[in-house]
Amino acid sequence: MLANALIFNPLISIFLLRRNPYPLLFSCLKESGLQAFFTRSSAANIPINMNLCKKLGLDEEFYSVSIPLGATINMDGAAVTITVMTLAVAHTVGVDVSFASALFLSIIATLAACGASGVAGGSLLLIPMACSFFNIGNDIAMQAVAVGFIIGVIQDSVETALNSSGDVFFTATAEYYDRTKKKQ
Repeated sequence: MLANALIFNPLISIFLLRRNPYPLLFSCLKESGLQAFFTRSSAANIPINMNLCKKLGLDEEFYSVSIPLGATINMDGAAVTITVMTLAVAHTVGVDVSFASALFLSIIATLAACGASGVAGGSLLLIPMACSFFNIGNDIAMQAVAVGFIIGVIQDSVETALNSSGDVFFTATAEYYDRTKKKQ
């Protein structure tokens, strides 16, 4: 999740904006991610994200749609959790996972995470679905869910911080990109 937050998300922003995204990223992590870490709820963090967008000088018509929408479908932390936990289960039971099937799992987990509930541990309930891709039974998959609930306090906090800070980060990136396009 740290690689996603500190490497891959900024790479997308660099590609679009052609400037250093880290001041914006660290502002989003500090203001939004820290609060989301302790609340463990993207929905509870919506007012904080809206205030941060206002503080960044973003257009209210834009962020008033993107922030609530992002709180429900921007679940990249959930996608990471589903993928990592499923690959861990597959490795534990001795299933050989090719690069292509791991990539396909990542895509499926990303799409499934869009439907993950916005409650603590919501992503864990999608692990049996992902395990079924490797013909791993529900009895084994639910053991992984149980492990997920044990590590869930820290894992879910980090997951929610990634999800929530990403909402503001990509809202700002999209608006800054739109502004540069209008200037040209």
